[in-house]
Amino acid sequence: MKTTLQKWGNSQGVRVPKVILDTIGLEVGAEIEIDLSDDGSAITIRPSVPSRPVRGRYRIEDLVARIPRDAKIEEIGWGEAQGKEVW
Repeated sequence: MKTTLQKWGNSQGVRVPKVILDTIGLEVGAEIEIDLSDDGSAITIRPSVPSRPVRGRYRIEDLVARIPRDAKIEEIGWGEAQGKEVW
C-alpha cells in the first residue's frame, strides 16, 4: 500500500489507512513506538502497550508499577478541623 509523506504545520506526517489501524487494534490517541532499522532503510510503527481504551492520560497499572518496592505508606495529618468538618 502506498501513501504520501505530507506537511502538517511544522511537522511531516503519514496517514495510516483505517483498515491497517483496525487490524492491529490502534485508535486515535493511542501511544505508539517508532523505530528506525539499523541500516536506516525502514521505519517500524507498533503499539507501545496493548491497545485498549484509556479514560485518562495514565493507566492505573502503569502508575502502580512505578511505586518503589521500599515505599513507606503512612497517613498524613491535616491538622485540626477548621469549620464544620466531622473527623
